[in-house]
Amino acid sequence: MYQLLKQEGRAKRGEFHTVHGVIQTPVFMNVGTAAAIKGAVSTQDLQQIGTQVQLSNTYHLHVRPGDALVKKLGGLHKFMVWDKPILTDSGGFQVFSLAGLRKIKEEGVYFQSHIDGKKIFMGPEESMQIQSNLASTIAMAFDECPSSVAERSYVEASVARTTRWLKRCKQEMNRLNGLESTINQNQMLFGINQGAIFDDIRIDHAKAISELDLDGYAVGGLAVGESHEEMYHILDVTVPHLPKDKPTYLMGVGTPANILEGVERGIDFFDCVYPSRNGRHGHVYTNQGKLNLFNQKFELDAKPIEEGCQCPACQHYSRAYIRHLLKAKEMLGMRLCVLHNLYFYNTMMEEIRDALDQNRFQSYKEEKLYRMTQG
Repeated sequence: MYQLLKQEGRAKRGEFHTVHGVIQTPVFMNVGTAAAIKGAVSTQDLQQIGTQVQLSNTYHLHVRPGDALVKKLGGLHKFMVWDKPILTDSGGFQVFSLAGLRKIKEEGVYFQSHIDGKKIFMGPEESMQIQSNLASTIAMAFDECPSSVAERSYVEASVARTTRWLKRCKQEMNRLNGLESTINQNQMLFGINQGAIFDDIRIDHAKAISELDLDGYAVGGLAVGESHEEMYHILDVTVPHLPKDKPTYLMGVGTPANILEGVERGIDFFDCVYPSRNGRHGHVYTNQGKLNLFNQKFELDAKPIEEGCQCPACQHYSRAYIRHLLKAKEMLGMRLCVLHNLYFYNTMMEEIRDALDQNRFQSYKEEKLYRMTQG
C-alpha cells in the first residue's frame, strides 16, 4: 500500500508498505543483477550504507543458478541473506539488450542464453512464475522495451502487445499468489509504461494501464539512447496520467542530476548501474562532481574521497591509497569505490526526502546541482 505523505509541486514524498517492510520514497534501488552488487559488496554492507531496496534480474537468475533452485533454498531473501524489500525486473529489458539473440511473438520471446546459447522461452506467465519462485517483494510485468528510435508503427504494435501481456501477467500473478506452495503470497505487481518518444502513445498507454489498478507503475524505455531533454519531456507528459496514489518508478535512471529531475516530475523509485559500474572503474561521486581516482593528481592525496562523508571508504582510507589499490588491480579498491558511490546515492535520497518533508526540495535541488557542477 502506498501512502502519499506530501507533495511539493509534482514531487512526491511517500511510504510504500510491503510484506518485507516500509520503503520511504523517493528511493534509489541498489542493483544486484545476479543477487549480488558487483564489486564484492555484501548484504551486510548494504544494511550499513542505508540501502532500502535491492534489485535483481529475472532473466539472469533464471539462466544461472535457476529460479527453481532459488525456490528450493527458500527464495531470494533467504538465498542472499537480505530481509528488506527486493524488486525483480521481468526479463523484458533483455528483449531490448539481447536484440541479436531473440525473436518476439505474441505468446512471448524466444531467447538464446547469452551464457551457453541454450534456447529459452519467456512470456508473461513464465516471467511471473520465475519471479514467484524468486519470491521478490515486487515483480515487474513482462514487456517489450522498443528502441527510442523505432518507427511509430512498430512502437504502436509493440505497446499494444505489452498491454495484452500486462493483463496476462496480472492474471497469472493472482493465480500464483493463491497457491499454497508460493513463498511470497503477497507479491506485488508493477506495470510498465512504454511508447518510445511519442507523447500520445505514452499518454494513451498510461491511461490504459492505470485502469488495471496495479500496485505500482513504471516508466520504461527511457535512458536507452534518447537525450536527457527528451526523457524529461516524456516524464512531463506521461507521469500526470499515472495514478498519484500509487508509486511511480523510472527504470534504469540514472545520474544524480537525472534523479533530481525525476523527483521533480513525480517519480518515487529509481535504479541504475552507474554507481556500482563507475565505482569499479575508479569513478566516484562527490558533492563537487565526479572524480577519476586513476588520475595522477591523487597519487599523494591523503584526503578521503569526500571530506565529511560517513561511508566505510571515507571513514578510513585516503584517495592515494584507493588509487594505489585500483592501479594494482586489488579488488579492495573497486569495493571501496562502489561502497562510497552507493552510500552517496542512498544519502542523496535521504536528503531529498528531508527536503520534501520541509517543503524546500526546489532550493535543495538547485543548490545540489550547482555544487556538483563546480568541481
